[in-house]
Amino acid sequence: MKSNEAYALLLDAWRAAHETWALWEVAVIAISLAVAWPMSRLLATRFAQPGTQRTLGTAGLQQALFAAAALVLVLIGRGILRDWQPAPLLHIAAAALFALFIVRGVSAMMRVTFSPGSALGTWERSIAWIVWTGLALYLTGLLPALLRFLNEIGFGSGAQRVTLRVALEGTAVVLASLLIALWLGRLIEARLLRADGLQIHLRVMFAKLAQALLVFAAILVALPAAGMDLTVLSVFGGAVGVGLGFGLQKIASNYVSGFIILMDRSVSIGDVIKVDGHSGELVKMTARYVVVRNSNGAEILIPNEELVTSPVVNHSYSDPRVRMAVRFKIGYRSDLDLALKLMSEAGAAQPGVLRDPPPDAVVRQLADSGIHLELGVWVADPRSAGARLRSDLYRAVWNAFKSHGIDLSPALREAGGRTQVSDSGT
Repeated sequence: MKSNEAYALLLDAWRAAHETWALWEVAVIAISLAVAWPMSRLLATRFAQPGTQRTLGTAGLQQALFAAAALVLVLIGRGILRDWQPAPLLHIAAAALFALFIVRGVSAMMRVTFSPGSALGTWERSIAWIVWTGLALYLTGLLPALLRFLNEIGFGSGAQRVTLRVALEGTAVVLASLLIALWLGRLIEARLLRADGLQIHLRVMFAKLAQALLVFAAILVALPAAGMDLTVLSVFGGAVGVGLGFGLQKIASNYVSGFIILMDRSVSIGDVIKVDGHSGELVKMTARYVVVRNSNGAEILIPNEELVTSPVVNHSYSDPRVRMAVRFKIGYRSDLDLALKLMSEAGAAQPGVLRDPPPDAVVRQLADSGIHLELGVWVADPRSAGARLRSDLYRAVWNAFKSHGIDLSPALREAGGRTQVSDSGT
């Protein structure tokens, strides 16, 4: 339908509002809205099964489905009524519902694709204003004049003329294609991450690969639809390649390193690692960096390239068990055998300490100032070998020594007291 026809339709709708037969159109609109609401709730609940509600965004999805369902019902009613009477009100209702579907559908996809924030709300409001303004221009017949004005503004590029209208339409097509690709990529990622049958590194790798392929396919589809010749991209691609080689090599290296890490399985989510002086639990892997949370709760973003080119200490690579040692110094008048026995018993009494291999207490050194002793214990999870367990071991040994009269040197200290990886698992 042309815009001038839509304007005439708007006038017909105004006249029809004073006619009795217009009540049939009002009834069709009311029934369509009444049926579409429970239908949209049912569909939204079905799509948002447990575990997917956060990903799909049930509220935004329900509003988009409501507009789509109402639009289908109104179109069906219009097809039935137009054999007996004009249906200008149904034409206008269909156009309004289509605009509502675009606004709510785009909003739902953006909330799934991008992180919440003020910028997201600004974009949603901007898109809503553009869509509703376009609908108003379409119904009032002003859209043809605006399009002619946009066609007059442009410049020549070889044998083609690029106008402002073509540029705006091309931009809209490219942005819409990229949004759909990113949205589908997020849905695929959410589905893959729930696939317990696959290892976590494979799930992350397949999710990132699917996102990259979808974005690439969206660009190949959007550019011809926007009127751009793909052969022009050969020159542009060469320039981009040179730019990547000189200015963006670090970014490209991080992305390639991310796929290498996922394929060689050197680290995985949940591992306790140490790289470049930072240690903690690996909690997230992205295409450009990994997130490591240390014992203080701080999150360190480490580029993927560092995990490929730098030495990485992975406490969970082949054997998650780790050994932690605390050290003491006692006087020469103390009962050495009793001290070693008390240390072993204190270590075995701590929750989380493994019985196999058992805690071991050894003599480290016979120094001038006293006898250096070490208590080593094994834990199953590297995350539990922290300051709390070390403190409990110190307290237990201190109380045992004090109750049995073991002479602790005033220079009690922790000489090392750090987590060590078991090479042999024994």
